[in-house]
Amino acid sequence: MPIPAVACALLLAASSAWADTPIDETRALDPDGRVEIDNLKGRIDVEAWDRPEVKITGSLGEGVEKLEIDGNGRSLSVRVKYPSRGGFGLLSSDNTGPTRLHLMVPIRADLEIDSVAADVDVMGVALSEVSIDSVSGNVTVVGAPRELSIESVSGDLRVTSNSREVDLATVSGDIRLGGRLDGEVNVGTVSGDADIAVHESSVRSVSVATVSGDIALRTALAPGGEIAMESVSGDIDLRLPAGLSAQVRGESFSGDLDAPDARIERPRHGPGASFEHRYGSGDGEISVETFSGDARLRLD
Repeated sequence: MPIPAVACALLLAASSAWADTPIDETRALDPDGRVEIDNLKGRIDVEAWDRPEVKITGSLGEGVEKLEIDGNGRSLSVRVKYPSRGGFGLLSSDNTGPTRLHLMVPIRADLEIDSVAADVDVMGVALSEVSIDSVSGNVTVVGAPRELSIESVSGDLRVTSNSREVDLATVSGDIRLGGRLDGEVNVGTVSGDADIAVHESSVRSVSVATVSGDIALRTALAPGGEIAMESVSGDIDLRLPAGLSAQVRGESFSGDLDAPDARIERPRHGPGASFEHRYGSGDGEISVETFSGDARLRLD
């Protein structure tokens, strides 16, 4: 065989050896079992179905060592294993290609996902608990878990959920949350914006805090409920039903305050503005605080 032909054959063999590896695995899992997923980079897609098993498809990225699947019928761990190449921590796997995981899981199984640079999509689940930890990937969740917790550094969070407890936190990513939320909602971001819209329900407790991002909250408040909103330089926009029953307090160092029928008080000397006003019978408690951002309350 001529030398050029030999070289081409070797190149094709090497390319085939390092190409993405297809994934097609199925494991039995109790309907209320637990699934843990760990993928450094690429993509993680999770969908729910009514079968007592987990089906895993997708492809392992170039240079990835293997897919590890451990556990039993009660708890299953799905982990992408990367080769050890020295270096420091996560940087040792930078030469590998992205891995794409697609999992079908029982609709009521608990879910825990860890990723660094992988985008995460979770659709249709009605679990008791969903926990997602990401660094730079975007996270999208559509479902009805009883408890939902998502933490990210720079990724955006897009959540539509009917949940009793929601805890969302990101550093520089934006947060968009919507759904029927009738329990506790905690949202925190440093420089990202937070947009929260509660539909067909009344929240019991909402806490939203940001440093430089803007906050928008549209909700109804359950009797005796609480809302706390805090920003340093971002603006706050709070929209509540016209029949609100709550004691509302607002305060800002250099920003503007606006609330229906409330008297805005300003000191004779120096900056600052504040108000305190009772709407209805004053069942709930609402506090709005900013440093240099504006805050506005609207009753629709």
